[in-house]
Amino acid sequence: MVSFATKPTITGERVLLRPVTGDDVDDAWADMHDDEANRLTGTHDEFTYEQIASWYSTRSDEPDRLDLAIVELATGRWCGEVVINEWDADNRSCSFRIAVSAHARDRGIGTAATKLLVDYVFDEIDEPAPINRIGLEVFAFNPRAIHVYERLGFVREGVLRDALYWDGAFHDAIVMSALRRDRPATR
Repeated sequence: MVSFATKPTITGERVLLRPVTGDDVDDAWADMHDDEANRLTGTHDEFTYEQIASWYSTRSDEPDRLDLAIVELATGRWCGEVVINEWDADNRSCSFRIAVSAHARDRGIGTAATKLLVDYVFDEIDEPAPINRIGLEVFAFNPRAIHVYERLGFVREGVLRDALYWDGAFHDAIVMSALRRDRPATR
């Protein structure tokens, strides 16, 4: 069975992905108070500082998920997080999610982090068998993210109609996936 017990540090040209730790709680706490981040991720829940501190301090103990901080190489600054979760061993698939800090949006940081993690999942994880599918959901009001995902090889599979109720209106979620065999040649 694939295990995410070993938490890698992955270095790209612009960003470094490293395991999240309890030391990240202040940055994560700030991100959770960003209205735009909450809208983009559909986060209605409110958490206490203690809950966030507990969550981040236990991520290294979870063998079925990979929670990595996005760190900009040029500045060393936290820029959000990427997560691989919902591991389905029988079907060799997992889910992906990302949350990008306000100061890092519209700068290519999220694109770089997504590409780095997708490449890692498809190229480096192969025991006992390679992961075949990475799935995600993105809200229809986020065309920038949809464009990035498509550019990185994700394909639209369907729509979850009225999946999010936000600010008095319903919004669709677009279901997408990347398959090992469909990876773009521009890796």
